[in-house]
Amino acid sequence: MRALLGLSRKIDAFNTLVGRWLSWLIVVAVVISSANAIIRKLFDVSSNSFLELQWVLFSIVFLLCSPWTLLSNEHIRIDIINHTLPLKLRGWIDMIGHVFFLMPFAIILLWWSIPFFLVSYRQNEQSFSAGGLPQWPAKSLIMIACVLLIIQGISEIIKRAAMLAGTIPDSNAKQSNQHAAELEAERLVMHISGDKP
Repeated sequence: MRALLGLSRKIDAFNTLVGRWLSWLIVVAVVISSANAIIRKLFDVSSNSFLELQWVLFSIVFLLCSPWTLLSNEHIRIDIINHTLPLKLRGWIDMIGHVFFLMPFAIILLWWSIPFFLVSYRQNEQSFSAGGLPQWPAKSLIMIACVLLIIQGISEIIKRAAMLAGTIPDSNAKQSNQHAAELEAERLVMHISGDKP
């Protein structure tokens, strides 16, 4: 288990590095979007390349930062129900979700995205808009995201198995403490404002 946890730490470190660096592309997209809008209004000039570059940058962030989001345990879940469940049950739900839903989905999506990308690459598919960007680099993002998501899924499965075996502390315990603190803060605000909980 120690070797697997070492692998998990390396995967986590890699996806954290990818996520932190690529999240800065949001700033680049905002600058490009702002510059494009200003140039369009002041000089009545527009560029399809800049418009398409914005959505490519957003796609990079959305797709390639999703494994980092999974690592951070920030994906959407039904918190109202999740926080009421015992920690061990939450661990099992996470494990089942990763093994039976996340991994098959990512593997199937990877399987289907390879020919999707290859056809585009072989044809050197270009944008439908005049002056737009090539399409195949953007389509390659789906494959890359799936690979990163699969390796992060493996890391999450390793960590959940270790948590359920009692080898490492349960990461859901920290979230339970955060949730309890949020509820306490909400009660305090209601008390100060005069509303009864």
